[in-house]
Amino acid sequence: MSERIIEVKHLSKQFGRFTAVEDVSFDVYRGDVFGFLGPNGAGKSTTIRAMLSLITPTSGEINLFGKSLQANRSHILAKIGCIVEKPDFYKYLSAEKNLEIFARISGSAVSKSKIHEMIEFVGLKGREKDKVGHFSHGMKQRLGIAQTILHDPDLIILDEPNTGLDPQGSIDIRNLILKLKNEQNKTILLSSHILSEIEIIANRMVIIAKGNSIVQGNVAELLNSQDLIVYFEVDQPEKASHIISEDLSADIIGDIEKNIIQLHIAHQDIPRINSLLTENGLNVYGIESKRKLEDYFLKLVGKDVLEKHV
Repeated sequence: MSERIIEVKHLSKQFGRFTAVEDVSFDVYRGDVFGFLGPNGAGKSTTIRAMLSLITPTSGEINLFGKSLQANRSHILAKIGCIVEKPDFYKYLSAEKNLEIFARISGSAVSKSKIHEMIEFVGLKGREKDKVGHFSHGMKQRLGIAQTILHDPDLIILDEPNTGLDPQGSIDIRNLILKLKNEQNKTILLSSHILSEIEIIANRMVIIAKGNSIVQGNVAELLNSQDLIVYFEVDQPEKASHIISEDLSADIIGDIEKNIIQLHIAHQDIPRINSLLTENGLNVYGIESKRKLEDYFLKLVGKDVLEKHV
């Protein structure tokens, strides 16, 4: 097993009577692009702020790089780069000048050539002299990532970096995250409420809802496309259910309502069941499939967690 970079144990945070985080636990290992997935309001940003020592947890434990955050705050934070919500810049200054200022503020000894290297890395070469106020939202996000990696951190934390971006901007950020992993060997925690985004880019993930961590594991295993919940819309649902249970070992789940039956089946069984129903004189009006975990998410945290995003 790789080195554990983040270890969060039973984290909770209360603001007065409001519980923002109730019981969150997860582990991130060196080299992970780790998806921190949950709907808006699930407690993701509060957890991240606690990991950055911006707020103090009510209870629980946070260890980073094998050390207690509470006891080793300065040493740990020097090894982290982050964007929480959206990056802020001096809009009347150039991209280059902004990075020079942030390097000085952080106390990092960063040369002008290093700043130009980071600007080129995030795809802004040729725009380094332009005022940031003229940048698009996507360009500002990329400049924010350049700022984040100026001091060569081991861990990068990105809180909803695709918020407000158009499809091309989202693709640019996604490719940049992969470059950080593959070319700079960074460990990345990526917060998002978009399942498809995490599926594409992350190798491991945790899902949180209502302040609790629900499930954690390998993305490919959790989102096994062969393990499906399939909805068949038919004209005679009771008869369809009987035919399927008599002829196949499909797992019929949920209530039969509005002429829809729900089956837990493998992907390759869909055409077989469709043929079985039509051969027995039933009309099949529609077939919709969701991976088992997707269906679980929908019931658990609502449709916003499955928002489609290119």
